[in-house]
Amino acid sequence: MAARAVIRIIEAAARSALVFLCFCGMPVGEAGAWENHSLPAYRAFERMPEIAAAPPVQAEALDAFLKAEEKAVAQLLAGQEVWARANIDAYPPRPSALDFRPEAGAPDAARRMAFFRALRIAQDSRFALYLQPDGQEAVPQRRALPFAAASSLPQPAGFFPRFVALAPGERVPALEVVASATDEPDYGLDINCWQDSPGAWGKTYGFGPLPFGNPALAFATQAPFHMGFFHESSVIYQAAPFLRRTFPLLRAHQYSTLAVLAFRTGHAYWGWRFTGLALHYVQDLTQPYHASLAPGESAVGLITANILALAGLPAMKRNLTVLLSNRHLALERYQLQLLQSAAQARLDSPVVLALRSDARDASYPAWSDAYLRDVVARQAHAHGPGLAALLMATMPKGYVADPDYDFGVQGDRVDLLAELSHRDPARRAELDHEVADLMGNFGAHTRNFVRAILKAAGLP
Repeated sequence: MAARAVIRIIEAAARSALVFLCFCGMPVGEAGAWENHSLPAYRAFERMPEIAAAPPVQAEALDAFLKAEEKAVAQLLAGQEVWARANIDAYPPRPSALDFRPEAGAPDAARRMAFFRALRIAQDSRFALYLQPDGQEAVPQRRALPFAAASSLPQPAGFFPRFVALAPGERVPALEVVASATDEPDYGLDINCWQDSPGAWGKTYGFGPLPFGNPALAFATQAPFHMGFFHESSVIYQAAPFLRRTFPLLRAHQYSTLAVLAFRTGHAYWGWRFTGLALHYVQDLTQPYHASLAPGESAVGLITANILALAGLPAMKRNLTVLLSNRHLALERYQLQLLQSAAQARLDSPVVLALRSDARDASYPAWSDAYLRDVVARQAHAHGPGLAALLMATMPKGYVADPDYDFGVQGDRVDLLAELSHRDPARRAELDHEVADLMGNFGAHTRNFVRAILKAAGLP
């Protein structure tokens, strides 16, 4: 009896620890695995013939696409549900009341809402006609689109993307459409979709309660669609089986099959737009802090931290949470600043060259339903321990090793490029090489996924 009681206490402690810790790499205010997806996507695509040489496409409102193809969309969404039940671990079946049913003559707004419900995405999603221009290009101010027109979320401090409005029928490069859309899932599409989320729609979607994080915090409710803990130890899964309830594979499949349908039915704009949306989830899982629960930390350490907290000694748990968050944010900030600096100077830096190079594309297996989990996420998970050690060895200690510093609150004022320029050049070169390697993976998996979509659509 005593032994079983001890086991129950340890299991409860592990679950509590993981509930608390699995969100610490995704602090409130930071929704994406990479701070901005469009900027690296431009570099990954700019010399990919299938996109760079693709003919311009005509912008088309979502309502127009759904109205023209509602029977095909209904059939596709039904097929997506069959696929998800067979292929997604711990998948909660979609309630039949959410099925998308063709209804000729229905108002556009009603058809669009039925589409959102069938996908089980946020019902205040914008899907505006817009572009996010390449960071190398100037934005015509007369066509600027407010942040709120593209996103349902509050505009973040130091907002980086700049949106340009499109008009229906306007011809635009395919490259700009797909690169812009890679950032779009961070604009509120996956917010409040859980049973215990604020608002109405999550209570009808059937996903159950939020697996981890705080359901009252909007950004927390996005995380299980953008993170995938597929390669943790068996101890972690035994202690916290809810970690299997992450669904980036679902979103990637939903949008990629919509892209194939759009291409096949002559809606090239939505072919590229849905491709970009699907790519976001692929790119998220190239980030080690989205494919690992706690990079560089052991399962024993996580459980120990929480047992001490339950015993009235919370310092270890609190410190670990802050440190994981700080390292996650410092990595993203440094990667974004490297790309921004290169874009502004139009410089072919090592990170840019890694994104653009297709040298490793063919080294991966052909795309399949298992590729995202077994290739992309596994690779990122394997990078975690070494990356964590490198961040601690290279970054200023205050940002990655001081639990009294909160990068999420104070990091907006940090210029990591400037600070690291004064540190050991050899150490910084190691970090730059690691970031370039991660961006090389980002670029290769991005292009391979696009090729798979184009092949399925029967396009060259």
